[in-house]
Amino acid sequence: MDDAQDLPLLDAVGLTRDFDVSRPWLQRTLAREGRAFLRAVDDVSFAVASGTTLSLVGESGCGKSTIARMAVGLYAPTQGVISFAGQSLSVARAQPALRRRMNMIFQDPYASLNPRWRVRDIVAEPIRAFGIMTGAADINDRVAELLAQVGLAAADGEKYPHEFSGGQRQRISIARALSSAPDFLVCDEPTSALDVSVQAQILNLMKELQQRLGLTYLFISHNLAVVRHMSDRLGVMYLGRIVELGPAEEIFAAPRHPYTRMLLDAIPDLDNPGRARTPVGGDVPSPIDPPPGCTFHPRCPLANARCRTERPAVWDAGGVDVACHAVQEGRTTA
Repeated sequence: MDDAQDLPLLDAVGLTRDFDVSRPWLQRTLAREGRAFLRAVDDVSFAVASGTTLSLVGESGCGKSTIARMAVGLYAPTQGVISFAGQSLSVARAQPALRRRMNMIFQDPYASLNPRWRVRDIVAEPIRAFGIMTGAADINDRVAELLAQVGLAAADGEKYPHEFSGGQRQRISIARALSSAPDFLVCDEPTSALDVSVQAQILNLMKELQQRLGLTYLFISHNLAVVRHMSDRLGVMYLGRIVELGPAEEIFAAPRHPYTRMLLDAIPDLDNPGRARTPVGGDVPSPIDPPPGCTFHPRCPLANARCRTERPAVWDAGGVDVACHAVQEGRTTA
């Protein structure tokens, strides 16, 4: 078998991303303080196999969207390497034939569409940018085909984004993302700005498109119900790190990390409506000044002295990668 076929479509190793959040130079000089950096992503590694969905889930500010932007080259990693189709992402993005194979669906359909353009021009923009088609008639036919693919009419191409509902605008965003015929899509909370009933329609559409077109998704969300519906593999993030990574159903059936268990305990159970829900207690620490050791230890009921001083390494806990001293030491039944 060709070794290239065995490679993941996207492979990230040791990703770290820092942001300079320093005050202006004059204020720092007067206060005699140094520069301040926020580490949004801290030594994250994962792989996405072709035709599958890897979802990253966690609380706001945990670094999910930063990873999404690094995965398509909008942010460059401070450290670490991202490979796409076996090549460095920086090399892949320099080649139009590879760059057109990746695209992104953004969180807010109200902000991600140009309000001054007709829908036909919005959807056709990647087609023109990559030179996929040049004839006006061919482009119009392709736009009509893409709109039909996402459940819209060809006549909708003559309208402007403000004439559509939120769900319809996200369908337009999906049509635009598909217009360059990609096989890898980064979906940055694509349903969080939509009503619940509309969310289900968009998610079902995305699953259908994945099966029909063989798409690969990196799916970003804070909604565990959405993640369970979409995912083949799941990564749980906390304060810039992936603390648990493995097959989605395995993690939902038997979560290892205490943070994952707390997230799942907070979800209503329709099969057991009388079960008491346990909210995730405490506040997320500041990423500018994270706690020493395991960053989850101030909120963790299983934390001990080791957790407060030693950063846990990622290790294999029965097919699931976990970064937790308590799991490694067998203290999760406490």
